[in-house]
Amino acid sequence: MSTAPVDHPLNLLTQDILTYGSWGLTLVVLALALRLSAREQTPFYILMVLAAMVAAFAEPLYDEGMMLYFYSGAAMHTHFTAFDIPQPVWTHSGYAVLYALPAIYIAQKIGQGTLTRRGLYIGAGIEMTMSCVFEIFGINGIGGGAYAYWGPHVLRIFEYPVVIGVLESAQVVCFSVAAAMLRARVRGHAALFGLFLVFPCTFYLANFGAGAPLIISLHLEHSSPTLVMLGTLLSIAGALGLIRAAAALLPEARRSGPATA
Repeated sequence: MSTAPVDHPLNLLTQDILTYGSWGLTLVVLALALRLSAREQTPFYILMVLAAMVAAFAEPLYDEGMMLYFYSGAAMHTHFTAFDIPQPVWTHSGYAVLYALPAIYIAQKIGQGTLTRRGLYIGAGIEMTMSCVFEIFGINGIGGGAYAYWGPHVLRIFEYPVVIGVLESAQVVCFSVAAAMLRARVRGHAALFGLFLVFPCTFYLANFGAGAPLIISLHLEHSSPTLVMLGTLLSIAGALGLIRAAAALLPEARRSGPATA
């Protein structure tokens, strides 16, 4: 089995773009969330963003499972290391942009009763596209990347395993629907802080639940491309099943009134 690319050089331009670009976008996301929260007189949207950003402290668990390694070195902008994987400071902003932003849109539409099953599928497709664009750039960058999925992954596009995008789509969909259902059922604002638990639960529900066949096949002592392919396809099927199950909670056709839980 190959080993993590611990000696691979970090492209500093790619790091700067990911750091300053994603944190700049995060300020926009936070401003949007604050505006929506103020307009609807609820901390719901800002808590969604903060929950995603705080959950990024558990990113090393994901990295270990999915065989992701952030290129390190003296010039790396890092704030902590776990499982021997240095964490870049842009993981928190990346979670806000890549996960919280689309989740805000989906959850808002569910709350308004205007999101149908078809609309949720479209949202999942948009999330997967965002994931592909963000991660393909992170992997390849401009003349060099900032990290790699170094394991025996299959079905790659520009070194990006497609299964990761499908799992991330399922994760965002599950978080969005769970968050919307939480908001619809609780009274008062205090219970909305449960989003800080909902996010990591749905994150690992998808990535370590539906993704379990993939993770096991990657880490098998005597793995093979065939076994990894089988694990990958099973995880893709599981992620799509999660999206389908979440969509079943929504109406089939658009209607004028609020959705009934």
